[in-house]
Amino acid sequence: MTHDLSKALTGISGILVTPYDAGGEIAPRKLAPIIDRALAAGVHIPVVNGNTGEYYALTNDEACTMVREVAQLVDGRAPLLAGVGRGIRDACALAKASAKAGADALMIHQPPDPFVSPRGTVDYVRAVRDASGGLPVMLYLRNDAMGPEGIARLCEVEGVKGVKWATPNPLNLARAIEAAPNDIVWVGGLAEVWAPPLYAVGARGFTSGLINVWPERSVAIHAALDAGNYAEANRLIASMRAFEDIRAEEHNGTNVTGVKAALMAIGQGCGPTRPPSAWPLTEQQQAVLDQFVKDNQLKGEAHEPRTT
Repeated sequence: MTHDLSKALTGISGILVTPYDAGGEIAPRKLAPIIDRALAAGVHIPVVNGNTGEYYALTNDEACTMVREVAQLVDGRAPLLAGVGRGIRDACALAKASAKAGADALMIHQPPDPFVSPRGTVDYVRAVRDASGGLPVMLYLRNDAMGPEGIARLCEVEGVKGVKWATPNPLNLARAIEAAPNDIVWVGGLAEVWAPPLYAVGARGFTSGLINVWPERSVAIHAALDAGNYAEANRLIASMRAFEDIRAEEHNGTNVTGVKAALMAIGQGCGPTRPPSAWPLTEQQQAVLDQFVKDNQLKGEAHEPRTT
């Protein structure tokens, strides 16, 4: 199936959790009902091996398994974005495995190396894309310190189609958009709460961890923003903000914790998070989450295996 990647990126990039079994091993098949519900609700592009997927807690072999399994679960119903990163050799190996699994594009995590240079990052992005055999690329920027010109040079690398902007600096985003090629899709990378201000300066689409739990609300927020109805988007965001507030606590150390705790609360447990992520929620955090689930009448959905 052929997908319009640029159009999909202007939608919701749904960052999937990585499930674990009772022994702490990855259990990707637990994602089946989560993926089915998200795609049925209208989520545009599922993402495997993102930060909500605890990418940095996985071994490279586990990440390769996740992309293979998730590609089978998505089964061509939407374009699949595969996160890759860390050291250049691990990133290239995962890029190659992602292409082989059938991923439609790569999301290249910003390198965490303490000695990152802007021109070295250009070499990094080019090498990772080449290892995939030429898959399209979305850059994941969590730090905009390289400035608009440095970001523009990254966007000029062949195959770069979009940027996931994950810093709370809308004015810097506006400067980067102005400096970069016109065909780049700028995606709000700080979930629903930050989508309106990033949309206001030119982002389109946003990433979401909420889609694991409440994809219908994410899709409604996207529809409101797509229509330019900021008042409605903000109204819809207000009723899910408690969820995102929990995720932002402890220096974002409860980011994935909040999602996995919510999945447990609605009967679709995917196991705990791995250290150094916080686990479990504190009693106060759990009480807020339980109230959020109750107020919004959230629940998991029964799942029947798909037949192909």
